[in-house]
Amino acid sequence: MDQAILLMGPTGAGKSDAALALAEQLPVEIVSVDSAMVYRGLDIGTAKPDAALRARVPHHLIDVCEASERYSVGEFLRDAEAVARDIRARGRVPLFVGGTMLYFRALQAGLATLPAADPAVRAELEARARETGWPALHADLAAVDPDAAARIAPRDGQRIQRALEVHRLTGIPLSTLQRQDLKGAVGAGHLKLVLGPPDRAALDAGLEHRFDAMLAAGLLGEVQALYGRGDLDPELPALRSVGYRQMWEYVAGRRDLGTARQDAVRATRQLAKRQYTWLRAEPNAEWVAPGADRGVGELMARIGGWLRVAGMSRPVC
Repeated sequence: MDQAILLMGPTGAGKSDAALALAEQLPVEIVSVDSAMVYRGLDIGTAKPDAALRARVPHHLIDVCEASERYSVGEFLRDAEAVARDIRARGRVPLFVGGTMLYFRALQAGLATLPAADPAVRAELEARARETGWPALHADLAAVDPDAAARIAPRDGQRIQRALEVHRLTGIPLSTLQRQDLKGAVGAGHLKLVLGPPDRAALDAGLEHRFDAMLAAGLLGEVQALYGRGDLDPELPALRSVGYRQMWEYVAGRRDLGTARQDAVRATRQLAKRQYTWLRAEPNAEWVAPGADRGVGELMARIGGWLRVAGMSRPVC
């Protein structure tokens, strides 16, 4: 059996609550598709389910690495495949839930498509090249991707930078990606659902309140604790997450709290806009408007029908 349910949506749409309701009624298990929830210590700003809730309803691919580490889309795809196999072996169906669109793309199409340029990674590599020279970075490339290094001249900065950037973003050598025609981890027959208001303005109106609720719940203290560790820097993927980046700037004394808050709300809305762009281009996705019982009820009906066709209609006991 190679079937899964993909529940996608913009930030703040209520995906986590909806998934919880579904997992309590249907033979599914929740798999997080969130590039920030993978990091331990990032709890409030990611709206991460707390320990008590996760003890009651298991959630996979949450807290899988430290905030000081880099977790790539390649690692996510590997871990998601392993988790999905385990779930299917228990006679249940993976319910992938989240808003990291690059992860959803990897689930469906693999990693044959190379990632877009990352300005932060490129700036870091350029800074290193100014200090040590491109031949030194070529040596770094040879250590992680000898095939690519063999084809690239030691002073070809543009190609060295791109090869290292791809490895940094995916965890996979560029030469391997260029050879592979990866199959998706989900495959055919999956159900794709989008939980989100048809009008983005309806979502934007609540994002400011949502961020203020996170501040009231202790987000600033969480960021202060991360800052106080001493082993983190703002260019790490964990701390480039929306909300954390802006609060880190305040804790570091580089902006006042009011400005940091405004920037975080603005960045959250920009994130939602980017997510909507991805979602509207998602083929064969069924949209469901959120809204208390109505939204969850519609999701339940659509998933229940799909499970019946798949022969998995029994409720959770």
